[in-house]
Amino acid sequence: MLDFPRWKVWTIVTTVVVGILLSIPSLIPEATLARAGLAGLPRINLGLDLAGGSHILLEADTADVAKQRLQLMEENVRTEMRRGDTRIEIGDISTAGGKLSFFVRDTTKLDTAVERIRTLTQPAGMTGQRDWDVAVVDSTRIVLTPTKSGLDTAVNDAMDVATDVVRRRIDEMGTREPTIIRQGSERIVVQVPGLQNPEALKSLLGKTAKLEFKLVDLTVSPADIAANRAPPGSQILPYPDNPGGVPAIAVYRRVMVSGDELIDAKQSFDQQGRPVTSIAFNNSGGRKFGRVTTENVGKPFAMILDGKVISAPNINEPILGGQAQISGNFTVQTANELAIALKSGKLPVALKVVEERTVGPDLGADSIRSGTIAAIIATVAVVVFMLVTYGRFGVYANIALVINILMVLGVMALAGATLTLPGIAGFVLTIGAAVDANVLINERIREEQRRGRNVIQSIELGYKEASRAIFDANITNTIAAVIMFMLGTGPVKGFAVVLIIGIATSVFTAVTLTRLMVSRWLRTKRPQTITI
Repeated sequence: MLDFPRWKVWTIVTTVVVGILLSIPSLIPEATLARAGLAGLPRINLGLDLAGGSHILLEADTADVAKQRLQLMEENVRTEMRRGDTRIEIGDISTAGGKLSFFVRDTTKLDTAVERIRTLTQPAGMTGQRDWDVAVVDSTRIVLTPTKSGLDTAVNDAMDVATDVVRRRIDEMGTREPTIIRQGSERIVVQVPGLQNPEALKSLLGKTAKLEFKLVDLTVSPADIAANRAPPGSQILPYPDNPGGVPAIAVYRRVMVSGDELIDAKQSFDQQGRPVTSIAFNNSGGRKFGRVTTENVGKPFAMILDGKVISAPNINEPILGGQAQISGNFTVQTANELAIALKSGKLPVALKVVEERTVGPDLGADSIRSGTIAAIIATVAVVVFMLVTYGRFGVYANIALVINILMVLGVMALAGATLTLPGIAGFVLTIGAAVDANVLINERIREEQRRGRNVIQSIELGYKEASRAIFDANITNTIAAVIMFMLGTGPVKGFAVVLIIGIATSVFTAVTLTRLMVSRWLRTKRPQTITI
């Protein structure tokens, strides 16, 4: 137990030195590091409750998911009925009551139509159900009813995608260490440290970013537009910035080019110096855009974002090359926000803000100050106790304690972990628990001395026998911390992270490091008696 080969000594020393060096940037103000040209070094990030910032709770509109599924199924049904050599004629498709229904004109093809429709349905997770129920009513009408299991699966998939999209949008803003996690089945928690004005964040996250290009239907009269009446194949959409003064416009339902085919979007300026959003399509989108603009020169082309027309310019000439500009009543900021939203992808479900709050930096500074004072008091109290109780062995324990504190900071910095107020509580708890192992070891050494063993035997058996209890106790603590991390959210996770790191470093410093220091002392001084 007290024999340390040279390679092991160097491994322990290197680990300690690296841990201490990694902790240093977190102890120096960021502005000082920047002036020294060391701004890129890893350091601990402060959470929302310490650095201040914005907290937003987003909730999904499940009705929007159901509506999108209905629209998608309608398109799939029309395509499926036209597929192959056997074309099946159907009547108008109704979406009343959240169900999709239509009748087959040739009743002899009803069974074929049903079989084709069934291929459009999918298993709903592990429930054993399909996402749509297919039924025949009145011998001619096919009715598709969305199942609850299918809707739940769709909502869950949409929320997974929405969480990724929200994360990409926030990362594009240049924010540091945001927290984006799902809460329950329909909510997303967004915490952005350092962001004091949540309005820009809410505006960005509220954009579904569903971009579509459709041709304007010029056959609809202004009276019909005002009455919200559109012929089959067309629809009335709001147009807030319409130069004609009417806040609505008629467009064909068919999507000529979709935002799904975008590969880039950025804020720029047009020839008049007005802010615009420049977009670029992939090869497929570029060909579609070029073909549509070539075939419809002189006609207005509507750019639609989240169900609203933002611009409907005339096509003066074919637009080739797969690039275009979205113009409107933009500022530089709003054009940039639109570019971020488009580049990060569209949200598969509409999200609404149900809770928001802003934490000021002053409150975070008070929390840091209070946490620092608590940590200092805890450290001093533990140091004094160990010195008074165990003398020389208390000194070794205190050295290990200080190194443990620095190593916790170093590991957190290396991992890019975020320190929160509960994390400070876990940090203070780690300080107290870090010397538990030394207490067990020292008390075990005392017992071996009382049994009449010599110095070497007492210390060796003390470390050997105490190590079993130390590892068992820390394994149970680690299990509890891992469960908190896996099942907890926000503050609970912050506490668990610091606790897990603290357990690992405290075992290393309290057992391995102190054993190395004691073995070096025994080899050098060769004491005949010890006082502990």
